[in-house]
Amino acid sequence: MTVLRAAARPMLASIFVIQGFDTMLHPERVAPRAEPVVAPLAERVPGIPARTEDAVRLNGAVQFTAGSLLALGILPRLSALAIAATLVPTTVAGHRFWEVEDEKERAQQRIHFLKNLAIFGGLLIAAADTAGRPSLAWRSRYAVRSARRDVALATRAARVSGRAGARAARVSARAGRARARAGRTRARAGRTRARAGRVSGRRQAR
Repeated sequence: MTVLRAAARPMLASIFVIQGFDTMLHPERVAPRAEPVVAPLAERVPGIPARTEDAVRLNGAVQFTAGSLLALGILPRLSALAIAATLVPTTVAGHRFWEVEDEKERAQQRIHFLKNLAIFGGLLIAAADTAGRPSLAWRSRYAVRSARRDVALATRAARVSGRAGARAARVSARAGRARARAGRTRARAGRTRARAGRVSGRRQAR
């Protein structure tokens, strides 16, 4: 899978590196088609330039930079996600096939729209690819489960220890009572021997 990723990522990124670089150099080629999309976005999203050519150049710069990083395998998930974000306005601005009246042109724009949609899906897969390592969400869930399990084990151990301590205390108390009874028995035996000795002494005196 490592070799596959090393080959697939540059393939997926190539179009964005080339087209992004071209868009940075010649934004005027794309600006007329991007105008209907850039103007509403600039009003609603802070950070997007109000001038269409500047917005197009910024979009191309993101595609070029993120595409280069993805091709090199540097921050591939973040790079794929960044490209996917730029592909949405690019597709909506450049391939509005539903507005084209000519049948041939509409079919051509529909193909480009679906092609971008397929690439968008590939970028989402690349953004979710953890390269065999557990994702952050999985690691978070695992950490929570491990913490709960540790707490449950500690609680169970404390209960077992408490019960064992209580049993040991009861056993110790019973042993103490047994020793006390044995002591009383020895004391009674001693008194009995003493009385027997006194009786024997009086008999001998007679």
